[in-house]
Amino acid sequence: MRYRVALIGILVALMGLTGCKHLRSMAKACHDTKPYMRSASIAPLKIPPGLDSPDTANALHIPALNAPAPPPRKKTDPCLDEPPPFNAPKQALPQA
Repeated sequence: MRYRVALIGILVALMGLTGCKHLRSMAKACHDTKPYMRSASIAPLKIPPGLDSPDTANALHIPALNAPAPPPRKKTDPCLDEPPPFNAPKQALPQA
């Protein structure tokens, strides 16, 4: 019985040391549809008669996006917040 408890304790400790990377890679939550993806623009502010309109001289202007949409990501593609694999080319040894 002590052997099983010790084994379970060691496994839990090892899982805690590895972090949540393994759990995150199984979920792939970045491919799910998020609430912000379903959002839409709203109509501009309508000022009732008799009130002053707000000062928009220093308002931030967001330009229209005229670029085509990027291709949809597949379920097998990695999430965009994961770094790409890094393989540095091997340097040639200098000739002596």
